[in-house]
Amino acid sequence: MRFSEPLALRSGASIADYELVYETYGKLNAQRSNAVLIPHALNASHHVAGRSAEDPDDIGWWDNMVGPGKPIDTNRFFVVGVNNLGSCFGSTGPMSINPATGLRYGPDFPVVTVEDWVDTQARLADALGIGRFAAVMGGSLGGMQALAWSHLYPQRVGHCVAIATTPKLSAQNIAFNEVARRAIITDPEFHGGRFYDHGVVPARGLHVARMIGHITYLSDDVMAERFGRMLRGGAGYGFSFDVEFEIESYLRYQAEKFAAYFDANTYLLITRALDYFDPAQSHGGDLASALSVTQAGFLVISFSTDWRFSPARSREIVQALLRNGRDVTYAEVDAPHGHDAFLLDDPQYHSLVRGYFERIATEVLA
Repeated sequence: MRFSEPLALRSGASIADYELVYETYGKLNAQRSNAVLIPHALNASHHVAGRSAEDPDDIGWWDNMVGPGKPIDTNRFFVVGVNNLGSCFGSTGPMSINPATGLRYGPDFPVVTVEDWVDTQARLADALGIGRFAAVMGGSLGGMQALAWSHLYPQRVGHCVAIATTPKLSAQNIAFNEVARRAIITDPEFHGGRFYDHGVVPARGLHVARMIGHITYLSDDVMAERFGRMLRGGAGYGFSFDVEFEIESYLRYQAEKFAAYFDANTYLLITRALDYFDPAQSHGGDLASALSVTQAGFLVISFSTDWRFSPARSREIVQALLRNGRDVTYAEVDAPHGHDAFLLDDPQYHSLVRGYFERIATEVLA
């Protein structure tokens, strides 16, 4: 969907004539009361569930959560997945043509924030005729967007489901993002963000960025169980700096796969949006004050081994909401998978989500 009206961004810049790619699942009911918005995390897209029409092998990133008979049952709910502004999966971003120059935006694409994304999603909802979402649900960066919806558009959100997320990044998390960005920016093939003009990709930088990120998504227990200190091929030490351990092979595989489909400028934009997210900043650091305008019910879920966005960060959200007397359900799921647990098939976790959406269904489908 194309939007011609300029959108004012938090940076002071604006963007016009931009497109958002989205997918929908299920049917919007006559009352338009059963819509669920699912924003995506860092390297995901609008393709939330099912098989892609363009590529049958491309299965949605939350296919285990969304679909007929699944926790978010598309026989009952109308689910909207949207690709964020600045992404590389179809929405207007650095790879797009800048109408002012006729060239790709590249590094000239404006810096965007979580709040800017939510504003674009609100415009999309308007165009789809959705005045209020039964729920906005997301994990990780998607959870930040769900939380932003709850206080930026409080009357338009029935329930906020924030999973494996945080009200702001820690200094450690910002540090990880900066190391990843420097790996990309210092790659000789980056060319100041204009690598498209040179017909190259800063693959080495993207490799390092992805390896750093992937390490933070897994728990030490999962790494130990899956890889331990296993040597590739079971041979002895090679006394070289090539791949010897299985964990090295795995990280390089993930890195090469990532660099083949993800845009370097998009990576810079999204990690900076992560850094900037802090609803409490404009309220003197008081998260409860920032969330005082919320009207939604909340489901907040964390995972015991998630050290990237630890349960303590989710409890900060819960405590701020309780100070405002909000209806909050909180669960800390004992799962070994680390941050990636929100994408996986954990029966307890899925049962929690299913039960909460049963409750939502009784409200909107009565």
